[in-house]
Amino acid sequence: MSISRANRTFGAVSFSIAAFASAFLFGCSQIKSPEPSPFYAKSKPPTVQELRWSNGPRPKTLDPARASAAPETDIARALYEGLTEIDPRSLAEIPAVAESWSHDDAFRVWTFRLRENARWSNGQAVTANDFITSWRRAVDLGAKAPNRHLLRNIVGLSVTETKDSGVDYDRTEAAALGEPSAPDEEEVISEEREISPPLQKVSGLDAIDERTLRVRLESADKDFPKLVANVIFRPVFGEGKIFATNPVPTNLVTNGAFVVGSSGATTFLLKRSERYWNMDNVSLERVRFVPFDSAESALSAYKNGDIDAVTNAEFEPLALKLLEPFQDFRQTRYGALNFYEINTENAPFNDRRVREALSVSIDRERVAQNELEGAARPAVSFLPLGRKIKTPIAFDVKRARSLLAAAGFPNGENFPRVRLVINRNDTQQRVARSIARMWKQNLNIDTDTLVKDPAEFNAARTALDYDIVRRGVVLPTLNEAASLEAIFGRTARVPSEATTVLARTAQPGVENYGADNLTGEDVDHAESGDTLTEVFTEEDALYQMNAIPLYFPTSYSLVKPYVEDFEINGTDAPLLSTVKINNKWLAE
Repeated sequence: MSISRANRTFGAVSFSIAAFASAFLFGCSQIKSPEPSPFYAKSKPPTVQELRWSNGPRPKTLDPARASAAPETDIARALYEGLTEIDPRSLAEIPAVAESWSHDDAFRVWTFRLRENARWSNGQAVTANDFITSWRRAVDLGAKAPNRHLLRNIVGLSVTETKDSGVDYDRTEAAALGEPSAPDEEEVISEEREISPPLQKVSGLDAIDERTLRVRLESADKDFPKLVANVIFRPVFGEGKIFATNPVPTNLVTNGAFVVGSSGATTFLLKRSERYWNMDNVSLERVRFVPFDSAESALSAYKNGDIDAVTNAEFEPLALKLLEPFQDFRQTRYGALNFYEINTENAPFNDRRVREALSVSIDRERVAQNELEGAARPAVSFLPLGRKIKTPIAFDVKRARSLLAAAGFPNGENFPRVRLVINRNDTQQRVARSIARMWKQNLNIDTDTLVKDPAEFNAARTALDYDIVRRGVVLPTLNEAASLEAIFGRTARVPSEATTVLARTAQPGVENYGADNLTGEDVDHAESGDTLTEVFTEEDALYQMNAIPLYFPTSYSLVKPYVEDFEINGTDAPLLSTVKINNKWLAE
C-alpha cells in the first residue's frame, strides 16, 4: 500500500495540484519551513493499541482469492495467514502457518510442515486439506481470481492463459484499469465442516497427513516459498462458501492474526484473534481501516490526528516534493516496471545486438528526472526488488554504436524507422519523445511514435503491428520466475549453457562484444531443438533483451512516528502482526 500506487484497480485516487494546495492551506507554513517540526502532522499517541489506517476506499471483497491490490490485499493479509510471509525489512520468506519446509534437488517438489497450534478462529485446526481445497477453489474462480496464474506451475492446477500474467498499468497517470467486480461485504453467518475430512490428493497437491503438504511443480522454482506468501495462496474456511453470500457476514472464520470486529459506512474494524497461534506476540488490539475516496480527505484526516497512517493514495509530483522534508513521509521503489516490449519477429529487431544497442543508448537517469520529475527510479534491470544483478544495464553510447555497426548498421545507416506504439497519455508521450531524441542523437535512428487509444493499442499489440510497444506491469510477488513470466509471458526460453558460451566468445569490431553475435534468428532456431533449458532468470532476460526496462515507480506513505514496525517496502505489504503503537512516544 502506498500513497502513490500504480494505475491499478487498487482504489488509488489522484487529485489535482490545486486540490492538494487547498488541503495544505492551513499547514503551508510547515511545508515551506519544516524546521519547527520534523513531522508533517504532530499527534499525541493513542492510549490503546489501535492502528487507524487509511489505505484507500472501502474494500470490495474479504476473499483472499479475489484480492489483487489494496485495500483488499491489506485486509486479506491481516485476516488470513498462508504457509509463509515476507519479512517487510529483508524481503525474505519467513515461516507462517508452515513452521518449516524442504525441497528435492530439482526444486520441483516442496514439502511444508504445518504448525501443530495453527488454528482457525473457531478453534479448529488448520490442515493441509485446507490449502488444497483453497488453491483448487482459486483456480475454479476463473477471472474472479485476478492472480490465479500464480498457481499454474503446480501440477494439475492448469489456468487458462491470457496474453499477460501481470496487471498492466500506467504508473504516473494512475489511469483506472477496472476492478474485478465483487460484492460489498458486511453481515454474519456461521460455518461448519467435518472435523477430520479424508486426506486429499489433487494432482500435484498431496496431504501426506493433516500437518504435511507436498507440492509438485511443473518447472523448477527456487523461490516457491516466496510465491506462496501471495494472498491467493491463503486458505479459506469451509471451501469459501461464505463468500457466495451477499453481503458477506462479519463473523468470518479466519486463521490470521485478526478477525472482523465490525463493518460500517465510515470504518472497517479488525480485532486481534484470540485463536491465532502467535497471539502473545501481536501487540495491536485493533486495526481500524478508515476509507477515503480522495487523497485530499485522507491527508486532512492525517493532519488532524484522526488517522495514524496513509497509504494507497495518488499524489501529484509537486505534492510529493512538498512532503519530502518531513520525517513521517516515506518513499521506496515499488514492485512494478515500465518498459518497452520489442517485437522480435520483425527484422532487424530479431538481432539481439540491435536490441541491446537500443537499450544501452537510453539515459534512464535523465528520463526519470526530467520527464518523470523524480517520481520514479531508473530501471537498470527488470525486477525492482530482491537480489542484486551482476550485469545491470549501463548507459553506454560507445558500446551502443559498436553493437549497431556489428549488426550491419554503422551510424544507423539503412536502419528502418522504428514504429513505437504508446497509449494516449501525456507522461508516456513525453517519455517517448525523450527516448526518440536519444536514439536519434546517439544512434542516428529515426522513430515514429504512434499514439493509440486503448482499443487501438490492444489491437496493435495483439496483431504484433509494432516494432516496440510501451508496457507497464505490477508484479504481485517477489518470486523471480513468476515476475519474469508477468513481463515476458509463459513461453520464455533461453539458450542452453553450451549455446550461450559459444555465443559469448569475443568477436572483432565490438568492444566487450559478449554474446552479441547471437541474433534472434539463432535463438528461434535453437528453441526448436533440444539444447534449451527451461530455467529463465533475470540475468538471462538481460542477456536476451527482448524488452527494454525503463523505470520503476515509487511508493509513498505517511506514517506517524509513534507507529513502530509499520514497514513500507516495494511490496507495499506491512506485516500487521508485528506493528505496535509506542504509547510513550514524545516528539523530540
